[in-house]
Amino acid sequence: MTPPTPPTQAPASTRPLWQRLALRRLKFLAFVAVLLAVGLGGSYLFAPQWLMTAEIKRQAMSAHVEEHSVQVGDTHWVYFEGGQGPTLLLLHGFAATKEVWLKQAELLTPHFHVIAPDLPGWGESSRVDGASYNIDAQASRLQAFVEALHLPRFVLIGHSMGGAIAGVYAAEHPEHVAELALLSSFGLKTNENDFSRAAMAGKNPFVFDDRAGFERATALAFVTPPSMPGRFVDVLVQRNQANRAFIEHTFNELREPSQYLSLQNRLDQLTMPVLGLWCHDDKIVDISALDSLRNGLKNASAISTSVLSGCNHMPILEKPEETAR
Repeated sequence: MTPPTPPTQAPASTRPLWQRLALRRLKFLAFVAVLLAVGLGGSYLFAPQWLMTAEIKRQAMSAHVEEHSVQVGDTHWVYFEGGQGPTLLLLHGFAATKEVWLKQAELLTPHFHVIAPDLPGWGESSRVDGASYNIDAQASRLQAFVEALHLPRFVLIGHSMGGAIAGVYAAEHPEHVAELALLSSFGLKTNENDFSRAAMAGKNPFVFDDRAGFERATALAFVTPPSMPGRFVDVLVQRNQANRAFIEHTFNELREPSQYLSLQNRLDQLTMPVLGLWCHDDKIVDISALDSLRNGLKNASAISTSVLSGCNHMPILEKPEETAR
């Protein structure tokens, strides 16, 4: 009787141990990469707001700022803060948020203590239904914010609508403002342009319902609109729709003469050094506003102006280094 044949054993791998370990690691990394690709792809398609939040956090880390909040009266303020040195308080414009300052913060925090809030009603800061969020009301709320944070004298910097708020605040509270910088500021007398004519006719270009509308709005403010993934644009469209009533109400408030001339009417009250910075081809606040600013500053201790080329209404994003300087 023939004895049973013993089972055949698989030959041992002829690869060196280091090669086998490296191959296992490569397979593991490939598996992780596939999982990440699937996860990121799913997030982009179904939850792009998560990726946008992650990108904002990354930018904030690069800018060395952290998000903080404080309750002041009926307003919950949310703001970025970081850096050391003289304090700069940065105010964003209409339909914008504190995130618009992140590139500036990255350039400024190595030398300054930077604070950039979401103005009440905008971004993550709270709003009260039926309340006014015009220039005067916001300047009043800003004083409460300054007192809550116990800020020392600071340089106040405002862009667009934030410029009008900054100017009105500086006129009413000069004891807090060491210097004032107005960037493409609203609230000054200007020559008419297509935007101002449309605004006075009641047409608000800052509301939109689709990607095409978003593109038209950004084309109005930028020489070269920033490139943005389509699903990110969809998130911004949804936010715009959700805030439509507030955007329309505030836009209509700012069409009143007391508002679109709010800074013009207080220029002679500004006693601190004042900087005016405009893009030459600003399609929203015409550069003629810079002449109104210069001619109206009768009592400022110093006046300086700067005009940038190759940008529109957003020098803080289109010319970040020049604006920071």
